[in-house]
Amino acid sequence: MKKRDTPIWLLIVFLLLNIYSHARAGNENEDKYVWKAGIARTVITPQTPIWMAGYSSRTSPSEGKLHDLWAKALLLEDAEGHRSLLITMDLLGVSKDFSDEVRERLNRRYGLDHSQIILSSSHTHSGPVISLALKYIYPMTDKDWKVVDKYTEQLAEKLFELVDQAMKNLQPAHIYTQNGITRFQVNRRNNKENSITSTSELNGPNDYAVPVIKIEAPDKQLMAVIFGYACHPTTLSINQFSGDYAGFAQLELEKRYPGTTALFFQGAGGDQNPIPRRSIPLAIQYGKQLAATVERVLSEEMQQQESSLITRYSEIDLLLDDPLPLEELQEIAKKDDYQARWAKGMISELKTKGHLIKSYPFPVGYWQIGQQKLFVLGGESVISYSLKLKQIFGEQIFVMSYANDVMGYIPSEVVLEEGGYEGDTSQRVYGLPSKWSSGVESTIISELENIATE
Repeated sequence: MKKRDTPIWLLIVFLLLNIYSHARAGNENEDKYVWKAGIARTVITPQTPIWMAGYSSRTSPSEGKLHDLWAKALLLEDAEGHRSLLITMDLLGVSKDFSDEVRERLNRRYGLDHSQIILSSSHTHSGPVISLALKYIYPMTDKDWKVVDKYTEQLAEKLFELVDQAMKNLQPAHIYTQNGITRFQVNRRNNKENSITSTSELNGPNDYAVPVIKIEAPDKQLMAVIFGYACHPTTLSINQFSGDYAGFAQLELEKRYPGTTALFFQGAGGDQNPIPRRSIPLAIQYGKQLAATVERVLSEEMQQQESSLITRYSEIDLLLDDPLPLEELQEIAKKDDYQARWAKGMISELKTKGHLIKSYPFPVGYWQIGQQKLFVLGGESVISYSLKLKQIFGEQIFVMSYANDVMGYIPSEVVLEEGGYEGDTSQRVYGLPSKWSSGVESTIISELENIATE
């Protein structure tokens, strides 16, 4: 019996089905990388003279600006509709009261909970004082504080308008991540600033990583770049507003990539300084150096992240040591400096409340953008936290500090035992009654491990 040939129409149908199935598989593969991103920005430079944050040596309000201060927002939405919101600000830090108010209002308006929101401060020491933050460090009058309170109210309103705009700007995007590296941070506890030029070997610990997140439109247009570094923005101490090296880095990147928004976040740089420092050219140099690192990362292959978002949040009850006896507080109160103002504040609290706080609700968070892990800490965490987390979770994780509430330095166990500014007396600057109790490091790391693996 003669074998029949396969009809030509059947071959055509088979070929079309094969093409369709491959195209569908390709589209499904592409779809898993499609995010939505909304980006917005607003100037937050004070329009009138106001006291500046970061140095107790300042004795007068601001005198103009080197460049504007900014608040910038990145809203992310994954394929399942889960959202997260990062707000970066050219500020020293925000208090728990301010952070809670902003996040609760955003929750009412958009349904975003604490796990989905990060309020990130660059920690520039060339920004304005914010209400209820570092209230004992500055020799300010009631009139000065009223100016600060008015600015803080205006700042909150600008942040809400900023988020509204980011929501309106949501559009499809792809996300890529990678770490870079640059080396101008110096461990200030283990190196003498005044002899740094003759030093041939710097002492650590250090973490020179530059985490980079690229937000790209489907047509490959760069929409935003988010980058971080663990180093105090203390190159400058003049009475003019600026974002310090972090501000200059953002300006440089936005100049190199027109139409792009650059957002900076501070790492665990509580014990890291840019050294040498104290000049505008140095601040510009460090900014360009950091921007060049980001540019290099952007030009190389980066890890594309699938459209899957995890956000988690926790507040840890961190214990404080016993406060100083009343007699010692009274002796300190006789001086004429920020520690005297702190002592008087503690005495006042004892009289009005009958006690001082024994613990503090410390915020930690965890975001996972595709496979990229981001650990989020409040306070001025020292570099050991970044190093410890990388020992546990790998070198490619990102670590952010100075987020949601900057209530004091967060020392490692080594720094706590050594004492000094970061381990002991700095807590007075922030209005805490005493230093942290031993075990602070293991408590924080343990909680971050819990929320990252739950």
